[in-house]
Amino acid sequence: MKVLVCIPCLLTGGTEIQTLNLVQALVKGGHEVTTVCYFEFSPEMVQRYELAGSKVKLLSSDGTRPVGVWHTLTFLFKGLRRAVKSCRPEVAHVQYMAPGAIPIFILRLLGVKKMIATTHTAADIYPNLRLLHFVVKHVLVVFQCITLRAEESYFGSSTLYSEAYELRKKGNHFTIYNALPCGMQTCNNRTIHQPKVIGVVSRLELIKGMDLVIPAFAEVKKQHLEVKLIVVGDGTLKSAMVKQAEELHLMNSIEWVGRQPQEVLHEWYGKMDIVLMPSRSEGFGLTAIEAMANGCVVVASDTGGLPEVVKDGEVGLLHKIEDVKDISVKILRLLDDSKLYIKCQKALHNYVQQYSFIRYTDAIRSLYSKL
Repeated sequence: MKVLVCIPCLLTGGTEIQTLNLVQALVKGGHEVTTVCYFEFSPEMVQRYELAGSKVKLLSSDGTRPVGVWHTLTFLFKGLRRAVKSCRPEVAHVQYMAPGAIPIFILRLLGVKKMIATTHTAADIYPNLRLLHFVVKHVLVVFQCITLRAEESYFGSSTLYSEAYELRKKGNHFTIYNALPCGMQTCNNRTIHQPKVIGVVSRLELIKGMDLVIPAFAEVKKQHLEVKLIVVGDGTLKSAMVKQAEELHLMNSIEWVGRQPQEVLHEWYGKMDIVLMPSRSEGFGLTAIEAMANGCVVVASDTGGLPEVVKDGEVGLLHKIEDVKDISVKILRLLDDSKLYIKCQKALHNYVQQYSFIRYTDAIRSLYSKL
């Protein structure tokens, strides 16, 4: 089957990594895949998609966006028309994010009848859901969510997809969980460092709550002078975080390693015992399942898909959003209560299997066999 995968950007982020998983699952299932990127891209990510077996078509050769609604509409129409004419897809799989439903309507006008949309957020970002419900009911075969919690926010009900699901011609909605990156293995019985090491693997941005990390670490250091912090990632808050660390006299306790390739992240997770995810917004939390797969206990904010992924008190701990004090309290619980830490850590290996790439691939193959 010829599949056109549509995504706004091909940069370095969880959505791109998860869409890469989709491409790899489709290629492994024998489908011919073309990925079309509307706007910004990085050559490295384009190459990763090509190595996965997908053709890549860039609508914007220099990665810039058109200005204005009309220019965006004409740009997308002309670009998608070229892509459809070139690959003649039997199915289009659209990543449902800005510019929202526009590519779906354009693809339908261009004659693509079978379409799936995957959303990576909950419904709270939309002022109303009338347009989305219309698209789901009358245009899409499937609207796929990545957490049950997100699906409930759109429709008031949720279903975890299984092979037994009976697909209707239109209007299906269900959840297929995101997966670990292809090739990332789960770790069992790993060494716990003494003293324990706290870690961050993230874009250093406000939406990821990175401005909260150093102040929370400072609170922890008051009771545990020996604790260390590793910061993996880069972003616009890097200089501000360094300044926080300097003012709080923490630089000797922090290792700044910058952005690291996906292929070596397991080495950095292996140096951490507790991984922080203090996000202000998080559709799923790829870092959470990566950390858990590598034997790290996660302390995450109670927002978006994180409470569904990080089961509080079972495999990690949740904290109040934007609450430095509560972040430090939850870290201290894990440092001070070895039984709690060991309980969470031992549960990780079995728990994270539900996010395995193999399970995700099986779900995608099953879904596409019903189209």
